[in-house]
Amino acid sequence: MRITLLEPYCTGSHAAWAQEYAAHSRHEVELLTLPGRNWKWRMHGGAVTLASRFLAGSCSPDLILATDMLDLTTFLALTRRTSSRVPCALYFHENQLTYPWSPDDPDKAQQRDQHYAFINYTSALAADAVLFNSAYHKEAFLGALPGFLKQFPDATEPASVQQIAQKSRVLPLGMDLRKLDRHRPEFPPAPAAPLILWNHRWEYDKAPEAFFEALYQLSDEGLEFRVALLGESFGRVPAVFKQARERLGERVVQWGFQESFADYAKWLWHADILPVTSRQEFFGASVVQALYCDCAALLPDRLSYPEHVPAQAAGAVLYHDGENLADRLRDLIKERSNTGRLGGFVRRYDWEQLGPVYDSFFEGMAAARQGEVPPVPVSFFN
Repeated sequence: MRITLLEPYCTGSHAAWAQEYAAHSRHEVELLTLPGRNWKWRMHGGAVTLASRFLAGSCSPDLILATDMLDLTTFLALTRRTSSRVPCALYFHENQLTYPWSPDDPDKAQQRDQHYAFINYTSALAADAVLFNSAYHKEAFLGALPGFLKQFPDATEPASVQQIAQKSRVLPLGMDLRKLDRHRPEFPPAPAAPLILWNHRWEYDKAPEAFFEALYQLSDEGLEFRVALLGESFGRVPAVFKQARERLGERVVQWGFQESFADYAKWLWHADILPVTSRQEFFGASVVQALYCDCAALLPDRLSYPEHVPAQAAGAVLYHDGENLADRLRDLIKERSNTGRLGGFVRRYDWEQLGPVYDSFFEGMAAARQGEVPPVPVSFFN
């Protein structure tokens, strides 16, 4: 079976997902991508460029797999002479309808942000299957659509929400977690003050202010701990990071993005505690990586995080918004216990398990289009 995977924003977890699925699938997966920059322009113009490449190349796929960064309706219109009979799946890494935009973004102030959500909406309508990386993501997107459509003056097609819901499934993000094993230290590090980890993007939606406020409180109390601040930044970095480096001083033992995966993995294996404060998380690839490396977690009891935690560990790992994160973090630093270590639980996201699930679902889509068998539903961890 031949699959053409379209990714107009190929960087970070988007790139890893596309490249790793191509490497682990039993099918022939061809990648058509654009560099991961200028995301707003990618959502506007990426479909035109990728459609041109699709038509100019030798693509003759049995299935098209696109991501949420593509204006799928434009792509299908431009390629209809070859794509009209090819089933198409749309994979949502994130969506622009429920994503918390920065209040400083000029598009938000002028309500131009609504157009990016509309691209997601029409793309979902055009796809044969709509796939979300978490149950939370699926529920959030479908739940927000009715209110989104009501803001328009007339002919808002409310029945289209149910049409999208009927073809929506949850298909968790596949990850090459086992490659982290190659960088696991042979011997445990020498005892030292607990190492607290940040390994997310340095952006507004990750709520770094709450993370650093908890550390400031514990630092002022004289509690011993170290901090490794990893993760990538795009464009303007929130000022709180510079302030944190100055205020935490020698406690910061690592600062900034790790170009080498080996170096990144080393810090994950050495880290002791992962406190997470994000405003937004549709899946949480960086969190899952840290959990796989047995970093003890403190996760918000919302967004996609509860899906990464077994029921018996929820009380130790999840915290509510009304709780004081510093209090929970203080206890975890003092205990130095293994509570909240979930490496074995999140192993289920490795491609070894998820690759066959992806492959079987796409095979079912292709067969259904040919009228051979009904579509194969996704059944994951149930």
